Amino acid sequence: MPDLSHEANLRREGFQRIAGIDEAGRGPLAGPVSVAAVVLPEGYKNSVLNDSKVLSEKIRQKIYNEIIEDERIDWASVIVEASEIDRINILKATWLGMRLAFLKLDPSAEIALIDGKPIQGFPADHRALVKGDSLSLSIAAASVIAKVERDQLMREYAEIYPEYGFERHKGYGTKAHLEALKRYGPCPIHRRSFAPVAQEEFDLS
Repeated sequence: MPDLSHEANLRREGFQRIAGIDEAGRGPLAGPVSVAAVVLPEGYKNSVLNDSKVLSEKIRQKIYNEIIEDERIDWASVIVEASEIDRINILKATWLGMRLAFLKLDPSAEIALIDGKPIQGFPADHRALVKGDSLSLSIAAASVIAKVERDQLMREYAEIYPEYGFERHKGYGTKAHLEALKRYGPCPIHRRSFAPVAQEEFDLS
């Protein structure tokens, strides 16, 4: 289970406001990548909070509500649209979202704990943790915010483009999604730089 040991180590180095940053939606064929930054208070406890991928949708929503309603917690979230992902690629789009989410925090943070590997052009000191969402409570909190907000957005897109079933697979390349893509072609939120989408677009041209 994630804890605050990495945050505690940074506090011993003199940092007080430490942001955990994570994303949701790097892999899907459609929709944005969602990024969140969360600053937890010192000594924060939550026995259920974990990497969003191992939590049920119901538990994620419950934790999300607890985080956004807790006045001790500062957080910010950013959406990077599919068109931007196509323009600069998914890795750079994720980095962009992480930079923007960090800068959106008010009051600002001094340092970030980031899930994954170090990112280029980050506006402050940061430490990267591979599988950080299972190690750091701050990163885990960010993973929940990012995931819940992206899932909600994909449910809204499902009402606009009902033929793709976005409410079920959230844009990931499931068999049903690939079949719909083959039948209907890409819609405006599909990532045209991703191979399965590009292939269908080519086939339909």
